[in-house]
Amino acid sequence: MLFLSALLLVVAFVVGSLPLGHWLLRRAGVSTRLNSAHNLGVENVLRRVGPRLAFGSAGLDFLKGLLAVVMASSLGPGHGGVMVLAGLAAYLGHLNPPRFLYGPTPPRGRGNLVLLGVLAGYAVTGALPLWLTLVPLVVYAAVAGYWGLISAATLSALAALAGVGALLPLSTGSKVGLLGLGLAAAWRFKENVGRILDGTEARLGEEVPVAGKRDDVVVAAFMIHPMNLHDFWSAQRFAWLRPLVQKGLVSEKLVRQMADEMRPMKVGELRGIRTAPDANGQSKEIRCYLLSAPLLPDRFRDNPELATRRAIEGARLAHELGAEVFGLGAFWSVVGNKGVDVQAAVPEITVTNGGAYTSGTVKAAIPGILKHFAETGRDLKAATAGIVGANGVVAFGIARTIAPQVGKIVMIGRDLERLERSANTLRRANPGTEIVTTLSYDSLKEADLIFSATSDPNPVIFPQHVKPGVWIFDEGRPADVDQTVGAVPGVRVIPGGLVVPPGSMTTNIDLQFGVGNVPACLAETLIIAATGEHGRKSLGPQTLTENINFFVEEAEKLGFRVVD
Repeated sequence: MLFLSALLLVVAFVVGSLPLGHWLLRRAGVSTRLNSAHNLGVENVLRRVGPRLAFGSAGLDFLKGLLAVVMASSLGPGHGGVMVLAGLAAYLGHLNPPRFLYGPTPPRGRGNLVLLGVLAGYAVTGALPLWLTLVPLVVYAAVAGYWGLISAATLSALAALAGVGALLPLSTGSKVGLLGLGLAAAWRFKENVGRILDGTEARLGEEVPVAGKRDDVVVAAFMIHPMNLHDFWSAQRFAWLRPLVQKGLVSEKLVRQMADEMRPMKVGELRGIRTAPDANGQSKEIRCYLLSAPLLPDRFRDNPELATRRAIEGARLAHELGAEVFGLGAFWSVVGNKGVDVQAAVPEITVTNGGAYTSGTVKAAIPGILKHFAETGRDLKAATAGIVGANGVVAFGIARTIAPQVGKIVMIGRDLERLERSANTLRRANPGTEIVTTLSYDSLKEADLIFSATSDPNPVIFPQHVKPGVWIFDEGRPADVDQTVGAVPGVRVIPGGLVVPPGSMTTNIDLQFGVGNVPACLAETLIIAATGEHGRKSLGPQTLTENINFFVEEAEKLGFRVVD
């Protein structure tokens, strides 16, 4: 009998793992990856494919749970524990099917219809009292109706079932099975719980935007990461760790190790962005999901393979969420050959590192900065400009723009040989401008204007590097200029690469660029989504001038405004 019971549990697992709904939808040409729990499961399927396929898929999942329990009832009366465990086995099979049935990325359904079938099986076979099988249904309906959160309703329902079951004179197998259902659901819904804490979990009845669903709504996603542990705590799902670290109960090293193991997750949303009306009076709403794998800046340098893997996972998650464009922000923008490898791994979605519009915002801001500087009574032709990060494409572009207008340029970078090659290019084009190269930040002391665009995770410009009255255009993200520089008399720090999107943007997370502002790389992601010009994406180290011009022009048409 023990062998037969074990065999029935294995069969129940197999039945639960059968991708019946997946096969049905795939035969109808529907991607189940875009109808996953990220987009409200059955409710989203109903909206996308209609009632026939939606209820057909739901019915097949229901039958899997029912069949698994009914098969176990063949053991006869007195084996209620095996029946309850069979329901658990079917649920586990649905949540964790063998890879060969779906491939490397199985759908992430919640399994609520399987659970409903399991409860029906418990009721019809007598594995549990009828009234007990109704308890989770009542709790589910109450929580879903009051709060509108399906994941919370499921967890509450299974917790009630396990709690009441523990108080009844049931067999050990039955109690273990009910507890197992609750624990399996808790593990499955851990990401949903995080999104509830962050305020980004979709509610019942909320129409979730998906690419191509409506002509007036486009969907993008953008990958961010914490710059330090303070940023790590800013996400509500991790806030509970902060007091434990402060009290020494959890080490920072352990937190960093945990961050390495975390896959990308949805931590925020940008809402309220709406483009300016076009010639036909039409405008578009742009929704943007903020995704994060909480790697700290040093991990991008120390473990680039891990960072690339997480960026690829982020692109896949963005596609599942229904986005059509995926932007790589901060240090994500340099992983995987600046996005080339990420795009190759996930061709279903457009990937961009945002370099073109970032360069465009610099191009748009510099004339105004030089004009305002000259209006203060200072002679540009006698001024010295320091270029920090001059080995990079953006900083060298700045140097090329201002070289004809200033008396001297000091180019600072990490590779003196490359700096000299770049400087020689500028010298040939601007024979009247003195151009020097150096690796020393102390040379900034003579600069009247400083333009900085590095990818360094920490500040590189400190008070000892600047003189009173200097103007600093800081394009670095994170900032290249240390906050203490503000104490130097007359210093003016101008943040670069910041854009105000059109409409009235709101977000649940502080991006630390100022209220209503986003970085230019994020704005590029939004512009691609709004225009549908996916071929303009920025990938790799090269940035085409025609693409820079395109984003500058389209941004103005759509209503994006560069912060100056």
